Amino acid sequence: MQNLEEAVKVSIYVADGETYRGIARDSALLDFLFYRGVAGATVFKGIAGFGADRHLHTASLVEVSDRLPIKIEFVDTSSKVEEILPKLKEICGPGMIEVQKTTIVKVPGSTTGDAQPAAFHHKVEGKAKLLRIYIDEKDSWHSKSLHEALVEALRANDIAGVTVYKAILGYGSGKQIRQSHVFSQGASVILTVIDVEEKIRNFMPILDKMMPNGLVVISDVDVITYRDGGSLQSALSMENLNA
Repeated sequence: MQNLEEAVKVSIYVADGETYRGIARDSALLDFLFYRGVAGATVFKGIAGFGADRHLHTASLVEVSDRLPIKIEFVDTSSKVEEILPKLKEICGPGMIEVQKTTIVKVPGSTTGDAQPAAFHHKVEGKAKLLRIYIDEKDSWHSKSLHEALVEALRANDIAGVTVYKAILGYGSGKQIRQSHVFSQGASVILTVIDVEEKIRNFMPILDKMMPNGLVVISDVDVITYRDGGSLQSALSMENLNA
């Protein structure tokens, strides 16, 4: 055998019908394992057996006993298991957790000894600027809706991306509640942009000429994006609020 890998197999035993914070205990365990990045897990339900009370429990297709155990099993690295074990104990409650060393001789999905490298995402971090533009839906620029003209101007000036939001409820300095409906006109509109400081600053003279009135806010932000590599700028260009 080649490319043997040491790992840990974990078996968690809980009773069917038990809950953890309002949801089935086995579902809570499976959700936790999934969102903590465990490679894979399987849930098994007992169909027959007995426990400390020496009473035999069985299940049939017609009637499934809620006293039979449920087993959740997964295999991962020892470091991953050590990391998540405290929370597993909490969710498991009165159940039982079994941990044993094991050896992986074949990775799921591989057909030969030459395993293909798994694709993974890089975490790209950096500093950027958040630009928010507050205008009225009825504002216009050169016979065109102002928010549409701003989107076109931002795109023409190589800004990474922009998203336009329409306000549905709020109040301003006059303390009067303003509510708009889906098809109403005259609501507040917000444009949000995230890009590097240089590009935001270069766009400001153009924005000054296009804004009849309104409010502009610029904030410092820390950007974290997950991609298959690349720089912060390329990540912003591909991910920046472009639904």
